[in-house]
Amino acid sequence: MNTMETVAAVLNELAQLASPKNRSNMVREGINVQTAFGVPFATLREIAKRFDKNNELASAFWETGNHEARLLAPMIADESNIDESQLEHWVKDIDSWDISDLLCNGFVVKTQWAWPKAAEWARADAQWTKRCGFVLMASLSVHDKKAEDQKFINLLTIVEQEVRDERNFVKKAISWALRGIGRRSMALNSAAISCAERIAAQNQDHKTARWVANDALRKLKSEKVQKRLSRKGL
Repeated sequence: MNTMETVAAVLNELAQLASPKNRSNMVREGINVQTAFGVPFATLREIAKRFDKNNELASAFWETGNHEARLLAPMIADESNIDESQLEHWVKDIDSWDISDLLCNGFVVKTQWAWPKAAEWARADAQWTKRCGFVLMASLSVHDKKAEDQKFINLLTIVEQEVRDERNFVKKAISWALRGIGRRSMALNSAAISCAERIAAQNQDHKTARWVANDALRKLKSEKVQKRLSRKGL
């Protein structure tokens, strides 16, 4: 089958797998289901395994506008050969947190664009683009084992600059990034705690910023995190 025939066949299969119950669960989780069938994520993973890395097919899945097809796209895209323009096109189309998180955690973080896009997107105005920037920060803190601490300290500066964004899906991603960086090493734990303390002190009149700071401080200072970092000598 050619690309379009493959897309049509997969969309038909997805329609047959539609689950109203799962779709209702997605709604409860804050996922935009306007174009979704309600196919379980585990099923999408199995479908994706049928395909080799293929940017043409990934792009075709994305262009359908279907929720599940857009989740499939980054699962089969080739991270070693993706254009920056393709990433920009995709991020501008995002309309739900599960797509933003899968795209960044499962795909963009593996590309050469991960670091520059983390900084660029975190400063964007659009909700989902901005979330992507901070999700990338959190993902890099886990997956880029060789990155120097200074690169993450530079990201903390952006966290401080953008922390007053009141949109729920953005503020949660900012906290996620701050916590992720602070769990990477003892040095970064100290830097992230200092960052959160500055945010709290400088934003006493701002509910969202205070929430981000307190959420991060509670977890970064926890006995569990401190013991883990000390035990591993990080």
